[in-house]
This record gives sequence, C-alpha cells and structure tokens, in this order.
Amino acid sequence: MGITTFEELLEKQKKEASGQRLEMLGRDLSGTKKLVETVLLPTLKTLDGIILEHEIVSQSGVRIYIDAMYPPLLAAFESDGFVAHGENLTRDKFSFERMRVRTITVGGFRYVPYSNDELDKRAEACRRTVYELLGRYGSVPGSKLSKLPVYEREILRFGMTLNDSFSLAQASECLLLSQRSTSQTLHRMVEKQLLIPTGTGGIRYHGYFLSGMAISYFQ
Repeated sequence: MGITTFEELLEKQKKEASGQRLEMLGRDLSGTKKLVETVLLPTLKTLDGIILEHEIVSQSGVRIYIDAMYPPLLAAFESDGFVAHGENLTRDKFSFERMRVRTITVGGFRYVPYSNDELDKRAEACRRTVYELLGRYGSVPGSKLSKLPVYEREILRFGMTLNDSFSLAQASECLLLSQRSTSQTLHRMVEKQLLIPTGTGGIRYHGYFLSGMAISYFQ
C-alpha cells in the first residue's frame, strides 16, 4: 500500500535527507501539509513520488527548496501565505522570488503556486488545476486512465484542455492520424460512453464532448 498521510511521507523523507534539506524538513511545514492534504492526496490518491523540500541550485549557486515536487508531471507545487510573501515583501525578497521561479522554470519544471486562502476557500478549484495537469501531461501510474488504449488516452487529455466540444479535424490533428482512423477511435469512445457526440446522429457528428465518465478517469 502506498503512502497516504503527510506524516508518513515526512518521516520517510527525513530519514533519507541530509544537510540543509533535512533542516528544511524540520521547519514549520503547516502550509505544505495543507497543500498535500487539500490538493495532492485527493487528486493523486497516493503520496508516492511526492518529494518534500526538493532542492535545486540556481545559476548563481543558491540552493532553493520547493514545497512539494511531483516528478511524473514535472510539477513544482507551492503554498504561500499572504503575510510571508505579501505584507513583508521587500525589493530584495521580490527579486529573490523572481529568481526562484526562473530557476524552477529553467530546471524544466511547471511552477504551480497556491495561496493559503485559495486552499481554504477554493479547494475544489485548486484540485481542478491538478486534474488539468494530468489531462495535459500524463496520468497516475495504475490509474484508470493509464489502462486505456493510447489514442483514447490522448483524446481524453486533449478534451480536458478545452472548455468546449472538439471536431474530428481537431482530434485528427491531435493524434497525427488520418481522419478515417481518428473517426474509428472516436466512435469506439462513443460506444464506451467516454464521448458525447453532437450534431446529426448516425456515423457523422459535428463534434464531441467528454462525458462524466471520461472526466472521472482524472479523479
């Protein structure tokens, strides 16, 4: 069974850490705990693969630490309070924060920050961001999504990036397949109730929406 509590994750990583990272793991991590319990665990279903206080080094040699790194998505999740990063923000701290974001980006990671207020008041919207990342860039190993045929997975990921229906031509461009081959995939997905067709019925449709069942593959 995987790791399912913040306390278990923290203790495991303390045993594996050393130096400054170990010191960082010993500080007040209440904001990170809220991030993990409110957003990451409900969406990923496990904390396996999460790295707390992940260390990266800037071009100038400064070590910076990311609250919670999730390598399968190359995502750097952070939780910040307004007082710590707003009211007490000096010019030097502002410049340092911009350097941190650049370092994270240059390192090839996707920077995903949340405020503590968002985690408290708009938790579902925060979780939606992770679902969208999963839709665009991958799925949790062993999840329902990972068990679908590759073309069907890509169509679901593509659909999750849109706020509207998509056409056969758009799906064909996404899969880099002919429209005939793409149409066969889409019709199989309609039969599985993963897609809801729009337009005329029969074998010709104007567009497709993801069904509720399809969206559940990301939850």
